[in-house]
Amino acid sequence: MGVLSAFKRMVVGRRLANAQLGQTLLPKRLALPVFASDALSSVAYAIDEILITLSLAGMVGFLFSWEIGVAVGVVVAVVVASYRQTVHAYPSGGGDYEVASDNLGRFAGLTVASALMVDYVLTVAVSVSAGIINAKAIAPFLQGHEAWAAAGVIVVIALINLRGVRESGAAFAWPTYIFMFSMLSMIAIGLFRILALGHDLQSETADLIVMRPDGMEELAGWALIAILARAFSSGCAALTGVEAISNGVPAFKPPKSRNAATVLAMLGALAITMLLGIVALANLTRVHLIDELTGTYYINEAGETINSAATTVIGQLGRVVFMDWFQPGFYILITATMLVLFLAANTAFNGFPSLASILAKDGYLPRQLHTRGDRLAYSNGITMLAIAAAALVLVFDASVTALIQLYVVGVFISFTLGQVGMIRYWTRALSRERDKKARARMQRSRAINTVGAALTGTVLIVVLVSKFTHGAYLALVAMAAVFAFMLAISNHYLAVAQEVALTPDSDRALPSRVRGVVLVQRVNLPTLKAIAFARATRPTTLAAVTVAVDDDEVERILDEWESEDFGIPLKVIASPYREITGPFIRYVSELRTENPRDVVSVYIPEYVVGHWWEQLLHNQTALLIRTRLHFMPGVMVTSVPYQLRSSGRAKAIAKKASAPSRRMGR
Repeated sequence: MGVLSAFKRMVVGRRLANAQLGQTLLPKRLALPVFASDALSSVAYAIDEILITLSLAGMVGFLFSWEIGVAVGVVVAVVVASYRQTVHAYPSGGGDYEVASDNLGRFAGLTVASALMVDYVLTVAVSVSAGIINAKAIAPFLQGHEAWAAAGVIVVIALINLRGVRESGAAFAWPTYIFMFSMLSMIAIGLFRILALGHDLQSETADLIVMRPDGMEELAGWALIAILARAFSSGCAALTGVEAISNGVPAFKPPKSRNAATVLAMLGALAITMLLGIVALANLTRVHLIDELTGTYYINEAGETINSAATTVIGQLGRVVFMDWFQPGFYILITATMLVLFLAANTAFNGFPSLASILAKDGYLPRQLHTRGDRLAYSNGITMLAIAAAALVLVFDASVTALIQLYVVGVFISFTLGQVGMIRYWTRALSRERDKKARARMQRSRAINTVGAALTGTVLIVVLVSKFTHGAYLALVAMAAVFAFMLAISNHYLAVAQEVALTPDSDRALPSRVRGVVLVQRVNLPTLKAIAFARATRPTTLAAVTVAVDDDEVERILDEWESEDFGIPLKVIASPYREITGPFIRYVSELRTENPRDVVSVYIPEYVVGHWWEQLLHNQTALLIRTRLHFMPGVMVTSVPYQLRSSGRAKAIAKKASAPSRRMGR
């Protein structure tokens, strides 16, 4: 095994056969952390963004955090209930893309697909960036290095996912469960201490007054409504990741649909509990949050201005609940929150490659994205997502507040079109169904999806209006670009399929003659092998051709040719400008012109080498000629390999690597 192969095995693990696919399926206990970590962890930064946006209205804005939190909780409940209908109706894993394509048409499906793909990239970027920000509470040395730290985390998560879905689920399960337990414990203990024991728990920002950005007038009427709408749309980041379960149904153990629906219900209950619990605790402890990018600032009791933002909501709540009672609880909470925000990206690393595979199968993305890697994961999709997300965090300097403005738009586009598609699906099913019980179940499902479509459509309008000028337009531009890219790929594949399709009038006539040409650059063993193979194919005529670049070299070749007596003529082509490729290509072209029904078969001897640097020293002329001839109709090009001694090691490596597949074949 070579060094690169050994390194790959160490990082990714041993290869798995197709028959072992069932071993990678997830039980509910692993599916929950794999698919729900995004939606659960997004609660942590969604509440931060709600309070940061409300700070634009000054202290008045924080009075509405309750209403915003409840509104987001209602949307979570409706969307989860709606997707439970989707996973039962479409268990194949296409999710909203398949629903929209089947029921609303090709362009609706592509719209959903482009929205989801952009949103998955943003999910990784936002989740990891939020994790880095939370990590600064216990690792202040990250200050100023957030972007590169986030990019490094993305690479690590990608490498773990390349080992396979089940292994990534096992690796991420404990941090996710610890996060759930520590978060619920913080909420329960904090509310118990305040409401039952009467403890006066006040956050570190409780006594700080939040001031609106300089120059902003007193807010009232439409201005306040606009800020509340923007805060609500930022809070809806808590819904991201819900759709990943519908895309990942094939990864569940049987019964797939029922297990996926169960995990969705668990996700909804946990997300709503955490969301409302944190909002309640933040209100009771008077958490006030600002961000320098918004222009808001604090004023302390002495009237001094403080421009630096405090730690996150979770950081403030954890400190006030645990530090004077059980200090390890604070560090467990912050560490678990940091880890689960990193691992939340894992939801996208499961959803994006799965969706990309389906799109590739349908001809909307390069077909390489449809194949599974050594560990039966969609390796190409994982790699593509990692590169895109890492680039995004570097461009936006891992700023959650900047990235969040691009976020949510895509997921609510897919939510809305998916729910509209489900309404049409149930309507069609009802037109064919006559059983009363089945019809009642379908009507109930359609009613749930109708409510879901109306609510998500409303939220989409709010998000677009409130966030468009703050960066949402960039997400729409990206979606349009992805849409056009996928449509262009589809049109290309369709055009190629139509061009190469067999028809009744396809030309099936054999060529009149096959005229063989052997390219000679040296009189040696590779040339001898090429001539022997060319003669074995029995062309109608066979000739050897050399290009006269150097007169002395040509004389030497002619002398050696005559002494060896190969039995075929050697033609010398003049090259006044010392070029090999052009004169040889013209010679072959003239053979074709003499009789267009003839086929010219060109045989090119090539060296097989064992080191990459040797490839730079050989075969360059052959490569240029072969590439040019591929564009010439009626010309066949055959490379005749000759293995040099250095290729022996590479040959042994290739033989050893192919041994397992041969054994399985037997």
